[in-house]
Amino acid sequence: MIKNTTPLSMQESLEYIKNPELKAFIKKFTSLNEKKAKELREKLVGLNLIKLNEMHISKLIEMMPEEREELSKILSDSNLDENESNAILSTIKEHQ
Repeated sequence: MIKNTTPLSMQESLEYIKNPELKAFIKKFTSLNEKKAKELREKLVGLNLIKLNEMHISKLIEMMPEEREELSKILSDSNLDENESNAILSTIKEHQ
């Protein structure tokens, strides 16, 4: 039975995965550990940007964009202004 549907990044999903082989496979593609991913999610949610939803935040945690162009590709359905983009990128840079 599904109780809740919340988008998670690969890092955040590790706590729910029991298979050690699958965990090892996922860790190959992630740059943050679970704790840092949760901290980054909290900071991104704390920015209170209306255009940034839970799915966007999960993708940002997985991709960790460094440039505005990368950010705009990930958030292609949202038109962020320069201040919003800078706030997101600076928050991500703090956690790299």
